[in-house]
Amino acid sequence: MPIELDGFSRESFTHDGATKDVYRRGSGPGVVVMSEMPGITPTVIRFAERVAADGFTVFMPQLFGTPGKPLSFPYAISELARACISREFAVLAANESSPLVDWLRALCHHVHAELGGKGVGAIGMCITGNFALALMVDPVVAAPVLSQPSLPFGIGTARRAGMHISESDLAAVKERCASGAQVLAMRFTHDALCPGERFVSLRKALGPALESIEIDSGPGNRWGLPRRAHSVVTNDLVDEVGHPTRQALDRVLAFFGERLRG
Repeated sequence: MPIELDGFSRESFTHDGATKDVYRRGSGPGVVVMSEMPGITPTVIRFAERVAADGFTVFMPQLFGTPGKPLSFPYAISELARACISREFAVLAANESSPLVDWLRALCHHVHAELGGKGVGAIGMCITGNFALALMVDPVVAAPVLSQPSLPFGIGTARRAGMHISESDLAAVKERCASGAQVLAMRFTHDALCPGERFVSLRKALGPALESIEIDSGPGNRWGLPRRAHSVVTNDLVDEVGHPTRQALDRVLAFFGERLRG
């Protein structure tokens, strides 16, 4: 196991013939952490450690990439290319979820069956960001967080506004929201990979059930954030009290506490 994953145990989970490694750490209510591209990098690991330290049991599946391998541009492009041709992802689908969501939904059921409680938290980032919304179809997912949800790729107006979820699943999500479910979503304002139109769609679909955080990354912003800023709680996190990315991280942890502990 890579040294960066010291403190995590590794187990495997199988559903519908697909087996993947899952890295686990902590105790308390379960939270499924779905990594961004290119995989379980050191910054994703540090985020998972923060969640575990806050009193949760983290389950971090290896969906792509090499666990512990640092982010680099060639590595990210290579893994992204693999995802684009994988049957597990539907990267251009505006009104359809990726097939991988079924496996993740089964993992959430497994976590809840073991740990019980009010439900399971789930956070997706970048290419997995929208998955947290689709997972909400299942009542066991009580605390969904969408961090810079980047599918479908924003090619054309419809895809820029797309939420990467089927109409039937979105209807089920709306029913849950009408019954008190909540969704937390985050992005940087000038992130081309997570267009603002997508958040307009989310607000229109979910109404007051959506809590959105949009951090100014435009020219001359107060915090000096680059226009390319993308990863709110990992690569672009500035871990300083008062910084908007740190405030977003703190809000994620508080959201998990509110929804999973009550």
